[in-house]
Amino acid sequence: MTKVSRREMLATVGVAAVSIAADSVFAARGDAVRQPNIIFIMADDLGYADLGCYGARTIKTPNLDRLAAQGMRLTDGYANSPVCSATRTGLITGRYQYRFRCGLEEPIFMKNFGLPTDTPTLPSRIRQLGYTTSLVGKWHLGSLPDYSPLENGYDRFFGIQEGGADYFTHNKKFGNMTSKGLTEGTTPIERHGYLTDLLGTKAIEEVEAAVARKRPIMLSLHFTAPHWPWEGPEDEQASKQIEDPTQPDGGNLATYGRMVESMDGNIGRLMSALERLGIADNTIVVFTSDNGGERFSDTWPFIGAKTELLEGGIRVPLIVRWPARVAAGGTSSQVMISMDFVPTLLAAAGAGPKLLSGFDGENLLDVLTGKAAPRQRTLFWRYKAGNQAAVREGDWKYLKILDREWLFNLAQDQHERANLSKREPQRLAELKAKYQAWNATMLPYPADSAMYPISKTLADRYMVD
Repeated sequence: MTKVSRREMLATVGVAAVSIAADSVFAARGDAVRQPNIIFIMADDLGYADLGCYGARTIKTPNLDRLAAQGMRLTDGYANSPVCSATRTGLITGRYQYRFRCGLEEPIFMKNFGLPTDTPTLPSRIRQLGYTTSLVGKWHLGSLPDYSPLENGYDRFFGIQEGGADYFTHNKKFGNMTSKGLTEGTTPIERHGYLTDLLGTKAIEEVEAAVARKRPIMLSLHFTAPHWPWEGPEDEQASKQIEDPTQPDGGNLATYGRMVESMDGNIGRLMSALERLGIADNTIVVFTSDNGGERFSDTWPFIGAKTELLEGGIRVPLIVRWPARVAAGGTSSQVMISMDFVPTLLAAAGAGPKLLSGFDGENLLDVLTGKAAPRQRTLFWRYKAGNQAAVREGDWKYLKILDREWLFNLAQDQHERANLSKREPQRLAELKAKYQAWNATMLPYPADSAMYPISKTLADRYMVD
């Protein structure tokens, strides 16, 4: 267990006392402050059907299946974007990523962009309520020293700065990128071990340290799994032979499955630690992915993949467990997107109106806790590559790729094959007009913005009237 100095203890207690009084529903009511711990777990490039509880056919995920059984499984969870950095911008700010220059770049490492340090974020706001905040895993919102998790609300950071890293060396060349390896705080460090295991162990240490400080924790556990390079826990020797893991000459379904199962095992270790520390009942645990899967993932019953606004590129697993307030065994069709978690988790932490303002995401706490019925949403996406656009409103979805447009009823056609645009021209026009009005309020893409391309076979696979 991590030791805490007297100076750290006095400082954190002082901050907590002042902050909670500033804008806390608990403090305003005079309640004994029993704020929940919050653990937000994000996988990287995980497909919708890569978990047993979402229909996985070969991959075994008993711990995540148990998490879903003990909480709520959402069927209509979405990522803010079909790619990584953009979703993480939406997740940390609670706003559409297209409002930020860094949200328009993917891969972000190609230019010196990052999340502006004066941007209000989930960790910076929840820290005002007395929480200690930690990021373990992937940052990918700008490179140190100019852009750091420690300048955007996190007290502590352990992980990688870029979009990917070798699971054994933690520092390897990927195409035109050379990763910077593991970082703790702002200091490069060396560790030996499989990256997923290292992140799982560090997450447990962070929770133990928060318990020792007697402070609630908001822990962002952002795994790199199952993002490339495709290396399972037993593949250390094979990793030495991989010259460029971005090329399509590596990996297979079995290796991918072992990567997901390793992540599941480490989540099981973390859940056991919560029980051992006596904080499991009042800890919110969220699990999701930053975008849809790619290459070896399973997105059934959807089509599409990472970089595409078809459902397979943006629909993701989403599980919420909070024994104190979320009923076990529930399934919800509530449409929920990454940026919703900023106001939702702040509300769960007791934030008042001041800290709950200024978001594009919605506070869905009452829906998750069963106090309100699912509400209808209108959500928007865009992606520069392929000139893609999408709107979901209720069961309906407007989709544009290049110069082609579709209208789908997702309740009847999850596979996005039946184009109803000719049968429902008025609905198509209405959704298209809403998209254009929304898009006019977002930043335009600069001509030189970097963007992963859509799949080369997208037209052949999906663009069928």
